[in-house]
Amino acid sequence: MADDIWRIHETGPALTIRLARPTPALPAPLAAEVATLWQAAQHAAGGRLFNGRVFSADTITPARIDGHWTEFRRVVAQMRRPALFAALGIRPLAVGGVIVGRDFVLFGRRPADAVYQPGEWQLPPAGSLDPGAAGADGTLDPLRQLHAELAEELGLPPHAVSAPRPLVIVEHPGSHVCDLGIALATEWEEGAIRAAHAARGNAEYAALAFVAPADLPGFLARHAGRVTRQAPAFLRGAGLLPAFP
Repeated sequence: MADDIWRIHETGPALTIRLARPTPALPAPLAAEVATLWQAAQHAAGGRLFNGRVFSADTITPARIDGHWTEFRRVVAQMRRPALFAALGIRPLAVGGVIVGRDFVLFGRRPADAVYQPGEWQLPPAGSLDPGAAGADGTLDPLRQLHAELAEELGLPPHAVSAPRPLVIVEHPGSHVCDLGIALATEWEEGAIRAAHAARGNAEYAALAFVAPADLPGFLARHAGRVTRQAPAFLRGAGLLPAFP
């Protein structure tokens, strides 16, 4: 993949995500390089980073994704030095919601000091697939992860959203992060969502925006260069923006 190509992976309505192999060991020189890059990232983030396990996709088809657990520090190392993809081969799989209310689509602006995509508007909730999404049969449930992110980021309970529908997967150049979009419907009004976010949400979003579907092209134009690149692809997949010719 060229370094500047944003790849779109199509998904089917019944997508299975499965652990297919253990975490690969790293040769000593590569492990040392990862450790050095991780320490630099930790210093830049004031020690706030946590080296947990996240899911990395090895193969992606419309019906199935196979992969393995990897360390977050390997993900960070590859983000800081994209050329390491040749040796690490990490494609972290994250999920992102497209919350559609009766008269709005919900956006959240990431803080200016975020490790990834700082200051950009994205479609919440969003987060990497971690062990909390894993079942005893070796499969991962992206909706379980979205519900966890929904509570942490926005302070909303699982029943606040319904009718989940997989959209597309957007693979970022350089980092190779793969974002799986899932459309979610809500009956909650703007005031109730803002109140939940203020009372129980974390600091993932510095601001929220409730954008009327008809104003989506205008919102994206006004914030050009400050909207995550996966957002328009998710909106097209959900039928909220025109598809490319």
